[in-house]
Amino acid sequence: MSTESSKTMLENAKMAPIGEVFLDFFAIIVKWRKFLVRFILFTTLVTTIVAFLLPKWYKSTASVFPAEQASLFSGFEGVSSLVKTLSGGSKKLGGLSGPSEADRYVAILKSDRVIGGMIKKFNLIEIYDFTSSSYPNEKTAKELIDNTVVELQDEGNLTVSVYDKDPKKAAEMANQYIELLNETNSELMVQNAKGNREFVEQRYQKNLVDLRNAEETMKNFQMKYGVIAVPEQAEASIRGGAELYGKLAAKEIELDVLKRTASESHPSVTATENEVQEIRKKIREVNSGSFNAGDNMRLLVPLKQAPELAAQYMRLYRDLQIQNKILEFITPLFEQAKVEENRSTPSVVVLDHAGVPEHKAKPKVSLFAFLALVISTILSLFVVFCAEGIDRLRRLNPDRFDTLFMVIRSDWFGLKHLLWKNGRGS
Repeated sequence: MSTESSKTMLENAKMAPIGEVFLDFFAIIVKWRKFLVRFILFTTLVTTIVAFLLPKWYKSTASVFPAEQASLFSGFEGVSSLVKTLSGGSKKLGGLSGPSEADRYVAILKSDRVIGGMIKKFNLIEIYDFTSSSYPNEKTAKELIDNTVVELQDEGNLTVSVYDKDPKKAAEMANQYIELLNETNSELMVQNAKGNREFVEQRYQKNLVDLRNAEETMKNFQMKYGVIAVPEQAEASIRGGAELYGKLAAKEIELDVLKRTASESHPSVTATENEVQEIRKKIREVNSGSFNAGDNMRLLVPLKQAPELAAQYMRLYRDLQIQNKILEFITPLFEQAKVEENRSTPSVVVLDHAGVPEHKAKPKVSLFAFLALVISTILSLFVVFCAEGIDRLRRLNPDRFDTLFMVIRSDWFGLKHLLWKNGRGS
């Protein structure tokens, strides 16, 4: 048949209505119905039988919740709110604060420490039959990971599921996972608590030294200047100075009155003059602080030195109060850090222990049968339509069919000849 006739046939096929295409499709199905039914039934039946004969795997699941952990800052409202703000107050800061507790558990369960403990506990190298392998531990670990499913549920609990051919062993392995998780997480928490305790203890010891130095400095200042509390003593000095000035003015007035009524040699005048001199002397001493404190503490602060002494005293008093406040803050932290380090409570709460499963988890025969039915149907239809297309090409366009057949045969036999030649030559 010529090329023009082929083009005409293709154009007619393109112009064929949808109804004719559907009838043509149905006709092909009817024509090849026996092959389709036999192939699909045979494939599905064989797959179902194989699924029945495959080893049965059982699934056992354990579920855990994170245990409530007390914070070192729980007793301090301001600090606690600050820590909470920095750790979870915003998405950005929350992302910098580290993984969540559930992510921490998943990382522990997938760690080499836990996987190695499981392999050693249940002798999985022999059970998984990797004793003759070049890398038994690596292959056994991979097989164990493939048989383990760790999932974080929407309710917040973490589930650990283990598949095994022995239902009892599947339950034991799932529970062992939880035990290893608890042990490992507790050790990590103890290590973290130990680091916190060491840091707080160092700061606590430094605070004791700083507080002792501040107390010694304050004591030396008080001994040097003979004062105890500068603000109160300065206030008392001002009141005392005012009283002295008042007494001086009264005595001076009294002296002037006596001098007018009596001679200067009169005993009253002499006594009043002596009192005025003593009052003036005391005022000079109060103003200049010329009297020596010696072994006695001053009740009144020299008014000329009051500003400088008050400034020094306030700086020393402030440092002393700061160290006292730090001590009040850090002492309970230190005590709680020691408690956290020595605490042995479980770090995870077991919601559900893994039980021995009663029904197999895989293989699912119905799923295998369904997949075999779908795949065999698609594959058989592909084979049928390919065969029908080749047959129609042979009948409607023999020249093109012969050309195509010759090309395939030459390529196939040429390839076989080349392989045979290379094999003989080698």
